[in-house]
Amino acid sequence: MELSELREKIDTVDDQLLQLFLERMALSEAVAAYKNEHHQPILNKQREREVLAKVTEKAGDKERYAYHLFSTLFELSRSRQAELISAPTRVRAQVEASQAAGNEVFPQTGLVACQGMEGGNSQAACDRLLPRGSIVYVKSFQAVAAAVESGLCKFGVLPIENSSNGSVRAVYDLLQRRRLSVVRSTRLCIRHELLALPGVKMEDITEIYSHEQALGQCSQFLGGLNGVRVIPCDNTATAAKLVAEKGSRHAAAISSHSCAALYGLACVNDAIQDSDNNYTRFICITKDPTIYAGANRISLIISCDNKPGALYEILSKLAALGINMTKLESCPAVGRNFEWLFFLELEADLRAPGVLPMLEELERLCDGFTFLGSYAEV
Repeated sequence: MELSELREKIDTVDDQLLQLFLERMALSEAVAAYKNEHHQPILNKQREREVLAKVTEKAGDKERYAYHLFSTLFELSRSRQAELISAPTRVRAQVEASQAAGNEVFPQTGLVACQGMEGGNSQAACDRLLPRGSIVYVKSFQAVAAAVESGLCKFGVLPIENSSNGSVRAVYDLLQRRRLSVVRSTRLCIRHELLALPGVKMEDITEIYSHEQALGQCSQFLGGLNGVRVIPCDNTATAAKLVAEKGSRHAAAISSHSCAALYGLACVNDAIQDSDNNYTRFICITKDPTIYAGANRISLIISCDNKPGALYEILSKLAALGINMTKLESCPAVGRNFEWLFFLELEADLRAPGVLPMLEELERLCDGFTFLGSYAEV
């Protein structure tokens, strides 16, 4: 048989499959109406297992493919049913309230809490996120969260991950414990330099100060030094200021180029970071959940049963809707032994069909579900 004839036959089968698929989805809608009327849950795992067992038995040597086909059909069917079920969910109420609170565009001004001091990377992120904002400097990430929660500042800016050194776990811990909402994010290209007093040479340096994240991002350079103490401090800008005030020709800081001019230091070495592709992502948080125009990312915290396939069951719902997951981070659940939470970031618009119902389905399915916010990245 010629290839063209085979393709014609496949086209005929595809037409039949489409008709059967549409019939099946119509029946799923009828099932949703029944479940809605009788207050029954969408998921019936026993029923799905029975169908999958029958299908794989009949499929012969194609059982693996038949299993995945029908698993996908179940996901699509549940997604459609979730759109039609009218049972109230916390996430829908949150989203609707957040959308009502949002303005047309993200504000350019406001009081913003920032860990560190002038010249730090967090300050640069503040300037990008709120170009005309008024910055309140605090000493720690916890203080940023506290300033936002107390109402002292409307916004707070926190680093959440670095392309070279991974996630900032302290910030993830804060997101677990505090009632905070993510309303914006941005990425900054980070360039680290070794700064010291003018005239100081590399061989003069016996101690280097910087933030632990910056030290991690320059680990190869630091690992090649002999007889040099590495001393963590609160912030890269703090490190530069400390070296300037210390006045010692044996001290240096890993900091930014802008801090050299700010604190009267000179660059000893500008090629010290492990990777030139070094970006840090910052989030902007608020106390009151708000969704601004252009929001196309979603952040969640979820927990699920510790059993085979539990996480797959969650992720398959994203695949069924064609939603791209840009982040999956596991963290120990605070105060619970050997239990884990998952931080998810999705590229999705809440106004798109199926997205909010998918979140509602996740809320019903997961042991724990926290909607952190929907926002745009600039």
